[in-house]
Amino acid sequence: MNFKPPEARSPSSTATASRSSSSIVTAEKAFSFISKGWREVRSSADADLQLLKNRANSFKNLADKELENFLNSASKSPFSVPTITASATLNPAPPAEIDFVKKLQPKLSEIRRAYSSPEFKFYPRPQIKIDLSAIKNAIVAEVGEEEEEDEDDRETLRKWRRVRFKEREREEGQFGEFWEPIRTFRSRLRELEHKSSSDILEGIKNSEFVEKLKSSLKAIYKDPSESKEVPPLDVPELLACLVRQSSPILDQLGINRGISDKIVESLCSKRKNQLLLRSLPAGESSMIESENINDELDLRIASVLQSTGHSYEGGFWSDFGKHDASDKKRHVAIVTTASLPWMTGTAVNPLFRAAYLAKSAKQNVTLLVPWLCRSDQELVYPNNLTFSSPEEQENYIRGWLEERIGFKADFKISFYPGKFSKARRSIIPAGDTSQFISSKDADIAILEEPEHLNWYHHGKRWTDKFNHVVGIVHTNYLEYIKRERNGALQAFFVKHINNWVVKAYCHKVLRLSAATQDLPKSVICNVHGVNPKFLKIGEKVAAEKERGEQTFSKGAYFLGKMVWAKGYKELIDLLAKQKKDLDGFNLDVYGNGEDAHEVQSTARRLNLNVNFMKGRDHADDSLQGYKIFINPSVSDVLCTATAEALAMGKFVVCADHPSNDFFRAFPNCLTYKTPEDFVAKVREAMANEPQPLTAEQRYSLSWEAATQRFMEYSELDKVLDNSGNGYVGRNKGMTKSTSLPNLNQMVDGGLAFAHYCLTGNEFLRLCTGAIPGTRDYDKQHSKDLHLLPPQVQNPIYGW
Repeated sequence: MNFKPPEARSPSSTATASRSSSSIVTAEKAFSFISKGWREVRSSADADLQLLKNRANSFKNLADKELENFLNSASKSPFSVPTITASATLNPAPPAEIDFVKKLQPKLSEIRRAYSSPEFKFYPRPQIKIDLSAIKNAIVAEVGEEEEEDEDDRETLRKWRRVRFKEREREEGQFGEFWEPIRTFRSRLRELEHKSSSDILEGIKNSEFVEKLKSSLKAIYKDPSESKEVPPLDVPELLACLVRQSSPILDQLGINRGISDKIVESLCSKRKNQLLLRSLPAGESSMIESENINDELDLRIASVLQSTGHSYEGGFWSDFGKHDASDKKRHVAIVTTASLPWMTGTAVNPLFRAAYLAKSAKQNVTLLVPWLCRSDQELVYPNNLTFSSPEEQENYIRGWLEERIGFKADFKISFYPGKFSKARRSIIPAGDTSQFISSKDADIAILEEPEHLNWYHHGKRWTDKFNHVVGIVHTNYLEYIKRERNGALQAFFVKHINNWVVKAYCHKVLRLSAATQDLPKSVICNVHGVNPKFLKIGEKVAAEKERGEQTFSKGAYFLGKMVWAKGYKELIDLLAKQKKDLDGFNLDVYGNGEDAHEVQSTARRLNLNVNFMKGRDHADDSLQGYKIFINPSVSDVLCTATAEALAMGKFVVCADHPSNDFFRAFPNCLTYKTPEDFVAKVREAMANEPQPLTAEQRYSLSWEAATQRFMEYSELDKVLDNSGNGYVGRNKGMTKSTSLPNLNQMVDGGLAFAHYCLTGNEFLRLCTGAIPGTRDYDKQHSKDLHLLPPQVQNPIYGW
């Protein structure tokens, strides 16, 4: 297990603190904007009040000037006087205007002195304010500190009221000397301000608008309290978990459980001063509030596991309660290394096997095939055929299958990540393939090419997850490897690695022929059939012969992927050596492949009578007129094209090789041992007509017969029929006895554990030829298959 050092944890806590402070700063910026708007409104009001004050001062100055002019004109200007009589001359009376002015002048002088006094203030500007800091603090508390208690809110409100009360006392002195209307208006403003502030503070908690604003801010700035990221377990927690799980062993060493609990408590006590509520799912208690250390640690581990999506499904020795048999039907998972439209045996044969196993409706079936990214699809699939999604490829596979079998196959198709190896010309799984079969469906596994699937398998042991695991060997890898540079040395290591992985990961192994490597727990049996379409063509040919019609109008042909290892080397050697004896013999070759240019240039250089055509389906109408199928390959395990040619009623000329043992029983199969014998068999086939197949021979080539043989030789019929009584699987044996595993089980478990450790090291993987970065799937696979990101699926503190 990878332990993460304590210093590696600090960036996580720092990041959490920085995100919390960032949320508060953002809220402060928002309310700073509100405060700025309020200041602009207040400044505009101040400007209006200043303009009114200036206009009032202007009016006062103008009134002073007019009053002064009036007084001066009253003292200097002559007034009209009525006609003076003798009596009036003796007793003159003062004019009325002069008396009025004399009476008014003292009053005006007093008013003038009052207006001119420097202490006079003309309607001082009222200081109307709303303290936005309280609002800001309240909302910041809602966004960044959701756990703040109500007492803190009330204390903030009390402080705000005290500040406002002092401000009102200062402002009261400015209005104390003014008349009652101004004082009344000011008091109403104070009441409005107080009411508005109280309503705002009260509405902060209950306002739907504020709640929506809060949730929006959380969604935008990803508040840590709502984050799904849970800090991984630190070193003290990992040690505490290890000590707790090791308590039975410690008890045997004389360290009782009480001491172990104290060690666990001391390790976990370092977390007491940290708030772990954010690390736990909603509704659960934090470690601080829990009274039981074990419960605290369990909650912490559960939160981490839930955040990463990781689920533990048992160890190397036992795995109980796996398969859910509530529907009383067993489940069969077929895992293969190739998929259509790549026309190879490991793509076609497992597909037919899944269809015919599901046809009986006795068990549920899932076919697990590799998914290649677009770049690899362009390298593997023919005719530039690519798929943008697994669903699109699944539709193609089902359409191709139903067109050939004639019935709707009820089985599930799933995909696992894979990468194409140019060097090995094969698909290598990326990540743990077993995880793509859920535990409730993990009952019976059929591994098509088990050695290939497990060369770099770093994950759950198949025999731990499944009740019964059957491997089917398709390919003679040793024969291919021997043809490479330093092939003998490579074949030596591959042989022992194949023995290793098959023994560790399979209960039973089926070899299609004796041409394959002799593996542990293996038996030889052909469990492959042919497409029903070819059997129908054979029936048509037999009917034409009965009517006396000509059935074959062409000579000989060969069909196969154009790579040297697929029999092209043997074919060109035979034709070149027996060129004189085969004078006038023409051969049509159909195929595409990486070695096509080299094969064709070699044939032209040797001046052979060979016509090269593009590859096509073996059931194509253009191929039905040929009478002889030539197949000199000795690298095949069981050539599917040979079986198809026999099903169509053709002659087959093939090598006397273990891979062709199954076909010897058919009269139309002509085997040769030497080049001279090859010429004789070709001439025999050219001079005669093939015999029609009997009903028994047709049935032996069918998928119904292949499925029956598979059920018998894999012991799957016993597993399915006697699952509750006679058959004792691995889990059932363990449940009936509490004894330790026997020696074979211990050896297999040790091999599996050693293989798991070795395949977990990237350097060792690369040294053995693995594709870089295939221990886990990559980001493109997670995007295409809608998987968890690689770093979440496989956290650094896990295995």
